[in-house]
Amino acid sequence: MNKLLLAFYGDDLTGSTDALEFICRAGARAVLFLEPPTMEQLNNYPKLDAYGIAGLTRSLPSDKIEQVLMPAFKTMKESGAEHVHYKVCSTFDSSPEIGSIGKGIDCGAQIFQNAFVPVLGGMPALGRYCVFGNLFARMGTAGKGKIYRIDRHPSMSKHPVTPANESDLRLHLGKQTKKKIGLIDVTQMEKNIEHWNDGLDKDDEIVLLDALDEGHLQKIGRWLYNQYHNGKSVFSIGSSGIEMALGSFWNSTGVLRQVESWPAINSVDPLLVVSGSCSPVTAAQIEFAKANGFREIILDTTKICENGTMEEGLVENINRLLLEKKDVIVHTGKKSAEHLSSEVLGKILGTITRKVIEKTKVKRVVVAGGDTSSYAARAMEIEALEMIAPLIPGAPLCKVYSANKDINGLEVNLKGGQVGGEDYFLIMKKGSVSVQ
Repeated sequence: MNKLLLAFYGDDLTGSTDALEFICRAGARAVLFLEPPTMEQLNNYPKLDAYGIAGLTRSLPSDKIEQVLMPAFKTMKESGAEHVHYKVCSTFDSSPEIGSIGKGIDCGAQIFQNAFVPVLGGMPALGRYCVFGNLFARMGTAGKGKIYRIDRHPSMSKHPVTPANESDLRLHLGKQTKKKIGLIDVTQMEKNIEHWNDGLDKDDEIVLLDALDEGHLQKIGRWLYNQYHNGKSVFSIGSSGIEMALGSFWNSTGVLRQVESWPAINSVDPLLVVSGSCSPVTAAQIEFAKANGFREIILDTTKICENGTMEEGLVENINRLLLEKKDVIVHTGKKSAEHLSSEVLGKILGTITRKVIEKTKVKRVVVAGGDTSSYAARAMEIEALEMIAPLIPGAPLCKVYSANKDINGLEVNLKGGQVGGEDYFLIMKKGSVSVQ
């Protein structure tokens, strides 16, 4: 196995494929696992430059996050990766009670014992910007939506589990960890990177980094690399901007060669979409797909989450439509999310998907919803994912590895609620030749 440049742990599955995409775009051979891999598993994928773990911590309470992350981080440290990244959503969805990023910081600081923990606050390629410590986000990631301060964002301020109510990430994270937080802001970034740390206090335990454009990410990549000393892994937290920043640095030094073209992606007939997303962005995508011939099946989510079972005849109905070559979207509708459990709903969505694939042999599936997708993928019996091509930034098309012969080799796309424009599902159906 190659010397590992990077190992990352994603707090949900859709965010993990986002990180996978940007390190693969930089030219790394990388595989994403759903559980921490053993060295034997890693050796089954020769010449890896990087690997990831798609976790569930975004939807977990703080005490369970620690139980999950401490052994995972120990394993990642033992892999010898130069950089270890705890990948969180670019909108920093979290609270002291659920999905605590502060708890992730505390766990990583204890395991890796770096001088401080870098936290990257933006991902410009996805319309996420951090300026003077304050986070802003575009509505959707397709480049057309308006940009809002995160606590005034029409979707993120109304997130059903962790609504954004503070834009200053120092204050937001300060509610989740007791560690002192410093900032390298956009004005400091105009200086030579050797002087970036000059404005920090000696007792800063977390260093937040602004990011307004890709030029900042290029500098941040070099700065992150400069924190690597004596073979000791550098632990960082943030969006897939970490992968983009480090990838840019490794491209500039010749360690990796950026991928200039990707294979042609053929259209599929039919396409299956399953969605547990509550985002208005996904809702608009569903409406657009329906207007373009997709058939809709709305789940009785209250019944599912109360009883933990799917409706009688549901799978058979989906199978019938797919066997008739009808594109199908199975989703949770517009009902209130107050009774929904991400775990129960995700497992049901994954079980439906697996049963449908085993019967219909569908070749490509889209799974929408960050909180539910991690559970859905496990119910689908996915072991690992490898990127095929980038069709939409932040949500690549992937190939599935599974012991289940009906699932092994499946093409799957996993998207967060905010990702993509209204024609998202049509793009996933039609495919394209992707030259980046």
